[in-house]
Amino acid sequence: MITPQNVFRHEFIGLNVEVINSKHEKFIGIKGIIIDETRNTIRVDTGKNEKLIPKSDVVFLFTLPQGEKVSIDGKVITARPEDRIKKKFTKIR
Repeated sequence: MITPQNVFRHEFIGLNVEVINSKHEKFIGIKGIIIDETRNTIRVDTGKNEKLIPKSDVVFLFTLPQGEKVSIDGKVITARPEDRIKKKFTKIR
């Protein structure tokens, strides 16, 4: 079960996401379903097209399967998905 405390240790593909803050204004407001993830980017299907978003420049708002929302700074998740899942994170409150 994905919770706000362990979201880092799970796969992001299939989750709904929205960009809520970014160094580049063109990324703010992009929302959709994550369809691919690499070390530095997340690819989002917006329903109209696909957007490639750099992780390090944005803050994401993920909607978990239970409906909970959690915001994550992209700098924290900049890693290959398989490495991020193994990585130890400091406890989130």
